[in-house]
Amino acid sequence: MKKSLIISLLLVSSLFLSACNETNKTTGNNESSSDAEESISIMTSLYPLQYFAERIGGDLVKVESLLPPGSDAHTFEPTSKDMIAIAESDLFIYNGLGMESYADKITKALENEDTIMVEATKGVDVITSTHHHSEDEHHEGETANHEEEHHHGDYDPHVWLDPNRASQLAKNIRDSLIDLHPEYKDTFTQNYSKLKEDLDEVDEEFTTLVQKSNHPEILVSHAAYGYWEEAYGIKQLAVAGLSPTDEPSQKELKEIIETAKEHNIQYVIFEQNVTTRVADIIKNEINAKPLKIHNLAVLTESDIKNNENFLSLMEQNLKTLDQAIHD
Repeated sequence: MKKSLIISLLLVSSLFLSACNETNKTTGNNESSSDAEESISIMTSLYPLQYFAERIGGDLVKVESLLPPGSDAHTFEPTSKDMIAIAESDLFIYNGLGMESYADKITKALENEDTIMVEATKGVDVITSTHHHSEDEHHEGETANHEEEHHHGDYDPHVWLDPNRASQLAKNIRDSLIDLHPEYKDTFTQNYSKLKEDLDEVDEEFTTLVQKSNHPEILVSHAAYGYWEEAYGIKQLAVAGLSPTDEPSQKELKEIIETAKEHNIQYVIFEQNVTTRVADIIKNEINAKPLKIHNLAVLTESDIKNNENFLSLMEQNLKTLDQAIHD
């Protein structure tokens, strides 16, 4: 009886090994085949970085955004579950420039992990905030290279809104992917080139739009559009500071209302996920009409449902600007 059982087990074992050998003949080495097909796992903070990584990586990457739909990128804090997801990824791509207050904490927590931290704005020309509510006003309008100086909170982090600088962010992502998997360099390079062509077209649309306006001023709910001002001459009059939680003083509020009336501004532009109390006061004070613009930092549930992406939302922004600076 025992001998019969042993023989049966040997037969089962033999059949199993035979099946494994047939699989290896068909697919080569089963383990290496699985490794070759495994996607590059990427976590990003802001939505534009997710979009750029998806466009450049194509089928070779699996990209997830850290921020949930409709959240405020300025105030978001990752959970322990988020930290685990980042640790399990190959790349974590974040904006930098103080946008993610938790970036340094994540870097320290993951220093012994294999996850590669990619600061997308590294080496990009950035501008200092022109909307500090502080005494440090002598830096206004100054342009700096982010590789030379890096003081979180001094610079405007909304780099992705400028199509030219967005191309630089995408280039950094491309280079990081090539460093990780040089065997796919041609694919990453070609995909980046197509993305850059799309961003160049958006740049041309901005230039054409502003050239047709005699008064390219916009009244916005918070100061996220300094790069449009620097690149195209779209002057932003911001109700709040770089963070939508910042609010102007009574004196600044009075100046904003007077300037809006002086320039005959007819619209207050609110963001997709930000509505400040002060912006509503100004809208009523100058009898302005509301318009909506997308800061592109995060998608809303509605954006996802409607299959919106970086380019389609930027096109909507151009239509909003067309109405705001040409009426």
